[in-house]
Amino acid sequence: MKSFVSHILRGLAIVLPAILTLVVVVWFLTSLESWISSFLKPILGEKWYVPGLGIVSFVLICFVVGLSAEYKGIGWFWQLPGKLLLKIPGASQIYGMIQEVFEVMSGKNFADESVVLVKLPQSEVELIGIVTKKGGIKNDRMSSLMSEEHIAVFLPMAYNVGGYTVIVPKSCTTNVDMKPAEALQLVLTGGLGKGAGAKD
Repeated sequence: MKSFVSHILRGLAIVLPAILTLVVVVWFLTSLESWISSFLKPILGEKWYVPGLGIVSFVLICFVVGLSAEYKGIGWFWQLPGKLLLKIPGASQIYGMIQEVFEVMSGKNFADESVVLVKLPQSEVELIGIVTKKGGIKNDRMSSLMSEEHIAVFLPMAYNVGGYTVIVPKSCTTNVDMKPAEALQLVLTGGLGKGAGAKD
């Protein structure tokens, strides 16, 4: 009986992640298609609208925005909606959190040596963290709280969207050859998964 249950659990561990991923992807794509089609159909008409055109349009829009954002003369324009949302109570917290999550996962604004091991004082315990700020940066609120010999490190927690930001001396950290997204995935899963950069 135990063997039967263990095989079922092992099967669930293999099948469920794939199914849930597909469900989320399908839900996102269908929702996106439905939303954008409501704008395109009145313009193109039912006769000329092809299913999937909404998703294609979204990809093209993202490409154009990303390409044009590289130019200073246009990049500021795409930042206006975000700046407006940051001034709206309630919306600013939601937008700011989502923006920061995407920036962390994409590795934006992180140096090559941004993933570190933080050694706890008077202990052999080390925590995986991501360097978010260094000391000595002018006109920066977080940087003004520490000296040039200190760094701010975000310590994510396993199976939880959260963590702690600690200010520690650089001497208490050891650089790790890992991308921030890989470090987050490793910590959030408690180290149980292979990780994005793992090899079989």
